[in-house]
Amino acid sequence: METATAFDRFRDGYEERDWDDGADGTVRIALVGLGWFARDEALPAIADCDYADVTATISGSAEKARTVADEAGADTALTYERFHDGEGSDAYDAVYVATPNARHLEYVETAAELGKDVICEKPMEATVERAEAMVDACEAAGVTLMVAYRMQADPVMRRVRELVADGFVGDVAQAGGTFAFPMFANEDADPDQWRLDPDLAGGGSLYDIGVYPLNTLRFVLDADPTSVQGSLTSPDERFDGPVIDEHAAFLLEFDGGVQALCRSSYGSHGESSLRIDGNEGAITVENAFSPRGERTVVLERDGRRSRHEGLGSNELTEQFDYFAYCRLTGRTPTADGEHGLVDMQALDGIQTAAAGGRRVDLD
Repeated sequence: METATAFDRFRDGYEERDWDDGADGTVRIALVGLGWFARDEALPAIADCDYADVTATISGSAEKARTVADEAGADTALTYERFHDGEGSDAYDAVYVATPNARHLEYVETAAELGKDVICEKPMEATVERAEAMVDACEAAGVTLMVAYRMQADPVMRRVRELVADGFVGDVAQAGGTFAFPMFANEDADPDQWRLDPDLAGGGSLYDIGVYPLNTLRFVLDADPTSVQGSLTSPDERFDGPVIDEHAAFLLEFDGGVQALCRSSYGSHGESSLRIDGNEGAITVENAFSPRGERTVVLERDGRRSRHEGLGSNELTEQFDYFAYCRLTGRTPTADGEHGLVDMQALDGIQTAAAGGRRVDLD
């Protein structure tokens, strides 16, 4: 998009799929892990897909697996044990892993052994070593591994990436992103949820929601950080700091001196935003990371400012269709396992930097 027309035409055709030139067939997906996100967000999103369909559900509870299968119109419902034994594997082509972080690896390994492609929730795992094992398992089996970075499929973020690449902001100088909400503002919030268990989560707000600005900035800037700094705090006694951080603030540094300052929090007023500043202009995305959120994009350059509101789509539907499209056409998704490892190394580096009060260089 030319800079001169970006202000007026940002929203024109922004929902068009720049990756979709057509594919034949449908990918049958098994849902592994039936928590609220898989059930309330992923399941209805896949129901709206062009190239994907849920044909199997897998849970620790046979009753839950059957109930969700009936909701999805799927014939096959399995326990985790039956999945590991390979039962019912003819009913699906790929698996979507949405279990707690530290349990991703075992289900991805089984899927790989069964010859099934995988889309795995982010972060990939609870540690870098386990994430590396996941990549190795999929490579050894010759199956595709995609990490579920839904923002990379969001049409708004794809248009923002295009603007940055076309030079709308000039040379990028600084950037930033925040994803925060008060976890316990609702009295019904569970203090024993797995996201607050160090053994299952690997980290707190940093791992769960800090990964959104981290990965989305990598995508929008088309660059990987070379070093990180960070601070993690847990003033609320319900958080087991420093591993399960309530608040995280971290600095990413990229080649050329580009800086990105990011925040995540389970205990501050809700915010969801992304900003890119260059030497000629700036782009701000409001309500940047909310599922199915209506986003607002503000463009600034040459003394002009335009505000584009109500830019909405279901980025989860886009994500699953993109994954299925890649499988049907034999293409490698951009957010593959090696891509996900960069985030895991950055998250680990931020924890190390916070513990030692120093900058950590990334390999």
